[in-house]
Amino acid sequence: MRILLIQTAFIGDVILATALLEKLHYHFPKAQLDLLVRKGNETLFDGHPFLNEVLIWDKKTDGAALGKYQNLWKLLKTIRRRCYSRVINLQRFGSTGFLTAFSGARATIGFDKNPFSKLFTHRIPHRIQPGVHEVNRNADLVQFFTDETVFRPKLYPPNRTLDYSRAVPYLCIAPTSVWSTKQFPESQWVAFVRALPPNLTVYLLGGPGDADACERIRQASSGELNLTIENLAGKLGLLESAALMRGAVLNYVNDSGPLHLCSAVNAPTCAVFCSTVPRFGFGPLADFSRIVEIGFLLYCRPCGLHGYKTCPEGHFRCALDIRVKQLLEVLEEREQRGEDRG
Repeated sequence: MRILLIQTAFIGDVILATALLEKLHYHFPKAQLDLLVRKGNETLFDGHPFLNEVLIWDKKTDGAALGKYQNLWKLLKTIRRRCYSRVINLQRFGSTGFLTAFSGARATIGFDKNPFSKLFTHRIPHRIQPGVHEVNRNADLVQFFTDETVFRPKLYPPNRTLDYSRAVPYLCIAPTSVWSTKQFPESQWVAFVRALPPNLTVYLLGGPGDADACERIRQASSGELNLTIENLAGKLGLLESAALMRGAVLNYVNDSGPLHLCSAVNAPTCAVFCSTVPRFGFGPLADFSRIVEIGFLLYCRPCGLHGYKTCPEGHFRCALDIRVKQLLEVLEEREQRGEDRG
């Protein structure tokens, strides 16, 4: 049996899709499991122990839309040559629906909201309900031929010890987000770092495009503090970042990709939610997970599923009214639990 799982969205969505890889491997340990992702996300699966092949869709090519859809056509031909038993599509967009419907697989499975879903052999209702996590929605796709068990997402970072992880104890902070209104403001991160106890090392994490923002936070936070702060944005790969987060006392993240990295390696998580809300189904899943958000109802929150470049109302109270004390209280709880275990 050969099964293809399709998730060509952004990093966080792909990480959450690994929960299905875990479940499919559990039920079909001898099956060949393949995964289709967008170019750039394939490094998440370097050395994955039971993934057979990672297919890549290059959505950003010279020639704009023409190149994108030429690559889509080539990808379809590749998929058809693989002769899949099942193709499972986690997305609701026409492009991946096209790949699924014409894959040639004996069973094609996807959400009923996909424009091509009428051509699928199995159409599954897409649930948007309070308290239903994305991993539960994805699990609905395979329940009819497996069971009701919902697995956690999981990644497999290399076992080698990073030099950075020797600086114990340490915190990791991933302060940025693709969407600005999902991002706890730089000034708030600076105030938080300056309030930390001096015995900690702080690592600022992100991609190459986040390096400048992390450097501004590092410089503004340093001052005369007896605190080691290092900007690692752009210096670590995704799996290396996950490995570092796994060994941290606590990881501070926005509602963004690093949050799901934490979930996938069961790293202690403090997730800061600004314009979005956990009930959308993208909250943290690690054993120690806490959510920080404003403590009152705000008429404009949430303002959307993904957020915006700027606050539509102009006040950004969903972020600015979060207090540094709230973040510090999570660290105090985490450290207290560590002492209790000791």
